[in-house]
Amino acid sequence: MLRTALGFFFAFLITSSLAMAQQTDSLRRATDSLARVAAQKLQRTTDSLRRADSLRRDSIKIDTNLVNRYRVDPRRNALPQRLRPVQILPEVIPVTMLDYKVSYWHKAVIFGINFNQAGFSDNWTGGGVNAFALGGNLDYKLEYNKQPFVYTSQLILQYGKTKNKNQMSRKSNDRIFWDNKIATQLSKSWFFFGSLSFESQFDKGFNYDANNKRSPILISQFMAPGYVTESLGLEYKPTNYFDLRIGTGTARQTFVLTDKLKYTLSSTGDSVVYNVVKGRRVYNELAFQVVALFDKEIMQNLRFTSRYQLFIPYGRSFADIDHRLDLTLAARVNRLIAVTITGVALYDQDANKNSGRDPGIQANENLAIGVLYRFP
Repeated sequence: MLRTALGFFFAFLITSSLAMAQQTDSLRRATDSLARVAAQKLQRTTDSLRRADSLRRDSIKIDTNLVNRYRVDPRRNALPQRLRPVQILPEVIPVTMLDYKVSYWHKAVIFGINFNQAGFSDNWTGGGVNAFALGGNLDYKLEYNKQPFVYTSQLILQYGKTKNKNQMSRKSNDRIFWDNKIATQLSKSWFFFGSLSFESQFDKGFNYDANNKRSPILISQFMAPGYVTESLGLEYKPTNYFDLRIGTGTARQTFVLTDKLKYTLSSTGDSVVYNVVKGRRVYNELAFQVVALFDKEIMQNLRFTSRYQLFIPYGRSFADIDHRLDLTLAARVNRLIAVTITGVALYDQDANKNSGRDPGIQANENLAIGVLYRFP
């Protein structure tokens, strides 16, 4: 029995040892599997971090200019070197015009129409006369400028009528003026010029009696008088809005193409009108002439224009010197509407004698509100 019990005991020990060995082997295999899985995960994590670090280093931008500040170049040669001065020379590059056309012609047109009207009822106790006035003007300028040659032409046409109740219609403005000038440049501001101008009027002009006791007297009409003036001399033009002409050689012809005007006796006993002897049509004279022109927009929408002419006839007294000053001030209200003030001051003894007026300065002034168009 004892031998049997010992057999069973040893068999139980052997069986238990084998079972424990099997459990140990299964635990070792499970531990190795877990270790392999952890190692693979750690390897993948390490690879991803390495790739991210590589991308981070590649995306960094380095400022080379900042790095170059700290660069120290080695000395190539210890001996001093002579440096040649830098010379900058202009280089002419040929440029084609590519079918562009240069226009040397410039023109400007000013056209205006103005009117004035006043009306009163029959029982108006303040007094007044029904009146209506209409006027128009045209200013055309043409210029050809190709240095050193300059040609300018200006045409001024003005005409106006006024009509009061129980009175004949009368002129309020009437002028024809055409000026042409050819000049060649001598220096920056000086030119040698030759000019030709024409001046007359459209309609008849009358001397009215203030008391309406006598009929109006005809004192002027178209080409009675009419003036043609030729001039040679020097021109000073420092800016584009100021022009001074000094005509040392000037000739003027005065035309009277009618016998209907009233003649007066001259100091020589001849019957003359505007210095034209009766039976003739033209009077010639030589003179020294000065013409000053000013045309500028002195402020926004306000333009000032003036023309002064001095005419000194050779061989005549100082009382026969002619002066004429034309002033124009135009204020633009909008693109079409404008207010214009014009004035003329004239000293001409020959015209005073013919019209029967007192000697002295003639003057007129006109204030107009109307349409004023300028192109361009």
